[in-house]
Amino acid sequence: MFIRPYGDTLDDGAVQLSFTLPIPCGGKAKEAAKLYVQKLGFKRAEIVHASAMSDDFTFFVAYGKTDVSLDYDKVEYAEAVEKFMSMDEVNAFIKTTFKRKIVIVGACTGTDAHTVGIDAIMNMKGYNHHFGLERYPMIEAYNMGSQVPNEKLLEYAKVVKADAILVSQIVTQKDVHIKNLTELIELAEAEKLRDKFVIVVGGPRVNNKTARELGYDAGFGTGTYAEHVATFIVKKLHERITKQ
Repeated sequence: MFIRPYGDTLDDGAVQLSFTLPIPCGGKAKEAAKLYVQKLGFKRAEIVHASAMSDDFTFFVAYGKTDVSLDYDKVEYAEAVEKFMSMDEVNAFIKTTFKRKIVIVGACTGTDAHTVGIDAIMNMKGYNHHFGLERYPMIEAYNMGSQVPNEKLLEYAKVVKADAILVSQIVTQKDVHIKNLTELIELAEAEKLRDKFVIVVGGPRVNNKTARELGYDAGFGTGTYAEHVATFIVKKLHERITKQ
């Protein structure tokens, strides 16, 4: 099945772009932005918004149309879990399958100081009416907060005998998250700890495909709640037990 972007009419190829150019805002800037969009291969380019970011930088929103299509049937991507359990179902699954609490350690690692992601998943109150892992009776959750060195995260996970490690990465400027995430897996492998934990990463620029490529068990992006992560972890742990 071939697909193209949709605007007003199916397959019309309409696309909205936003970008910044290092030029002062004005009529000439709008014309330059329009020409740039056309050079990208878009037809019927229109600059529908332009605003000064500073004296020498302008932010644009542009509309354009494209003839490029994509064969959707050839797209390769697998979700971490196809069907998620509710909080109650997760707790019941743990109680029945493991007959003990599951221990999960989470942190926002490296120099990243943003706890919004890890807090949404782990804090008792959770986010958007979805309780966090601290609320789950059958999960012992340890939220280490932000700016946690990878070495410290692994060490703490060993101390509390964690079953799983959650890593949150919000800052992605210049792919700093890729470097940090790679370092964590390399440290775990060097210490022969990689197979000791289910390791999951989450963040606004993360998906399951990227996470798997970096050596993680799963990756979750925006729109993820605690029950999504918990479902994956308990099912992955159960899978490992059945393979032993």
